[in-house]
Amino acid sequence: MRSEKPEGELRRGWTTGACATAAVKAAFAALRTGQFPDPVTIRLPKGETPSFALAMTEAGVGWARVGIIKDAGDDPDVTHGCMVVATLREGSSGIRFIAGPGVGTVTRAGLPVPPGEPAINPVPRQMMREVVEEMGGRDVEIEISIPGGAEIAAKTWNPRLGIVGGLSILGTTGIVNPFSCAAWISSIHRGIDVARAMGLGHVAGSTGSTSEDAIRAHYRLPLEAMLDMGDFAGGLLKYLRSHPVPRVTIGGGFAKICKLGQGALDLHSGRSQLDLAWLAALCPAVPPDRVLAANTALEVLEMARETDLAARVAAAALKTVQAVLSGAPVAADVIIVSRDGAIIAHAG
Repeated sequence: MRSEKPEGELRRGWTTGACATAAVKAAFAALRTGQFPDPVTIRLPKGETPSFALAMTEAGVGWARVGIIKDAGDDPDVTHGCMVVATLREGSSGIRFIAGPGVGTVTRAGLPVPPGEPAINPVPRQMMREVVEEMGGRDVEIEISIPGGAEIAAKTWNPRLGIVGGLSILGTTGIVNPFSCAAWISSIHRGIDVARAMGLGHVAGSTGSTSEDAIRAHYRLPLEAMLDMGDFAGGLLKYLRSHPVPRVTIGGGFAKICKLGQGALDLHSGRSQLDLAWLAALCPAVPPDRVLAANTALEVLEMARETDLAARVAAAALKTVQAVLSGAPVAADVIIVSRDGAIIAHAG
């Protein structure tokens, strides 16, 4: 997975839904005419008309198959470079979708498609239906597969959302905007939806895997209750305000929780900064000039190891959390976890 942001202007990419739609269009054309259009052009929901080169073509009596390599542009997308394959067969009962190898099946309520259905979201389904119907198709079986998708899915939210067997076919615009926050925040929202549908009374949002493991062990929470919040505290809390769960725990390392305590809702280092003067005010036992000269929040914590600084930071962060929840029926607490996984402060 690519994680470093490239220099200069970033290149957009295409969603799995757009790739699947292009593969469906080319496969259906071959099913009807015997010819694979290469490249194949589709129209996206907002009117863009990208073209896709075909990476694989196969055909037989009553079926055709096309594979397209997903290009996520400069986004660090785990599905970048995978092949999205559409196999179309003549059917007898309308347009039907099938999860092929590497595409998951929904097993829990709370997602955009019901349990038992292939994990192909509503907009990609509509896009695929439209390209088939525009070419006169009525009774067609559409199987979407992604070679190696089950292994890639292990790096995504799918297992904890109850999507088994592979990846989801996603996208609302067809376009991947590089280094966009939208996909991550959408995953947080879907995690809350699944937790609510399961009737869970307690969820937890964590800034990273160390804090997630500590909180899960502390409360003995199921995996489905764990929300990979990352830096997007605001995205989680604002959604909980309108889609409440009885209890939420917010957890993370000292530096991230400091920024939450300051009132920041996006905890990314490029979008919020630690205020050392704020931190100095919370630990009056340490000379302010020492705090202001510190390089990191952890250095300040070490200076103040004989004080209750971590507890004060957790309490400040809890006030931020409660202010965002703003009267919603959600009880909250905040936990600070050390780098070795120990809980060093707890508020609420």
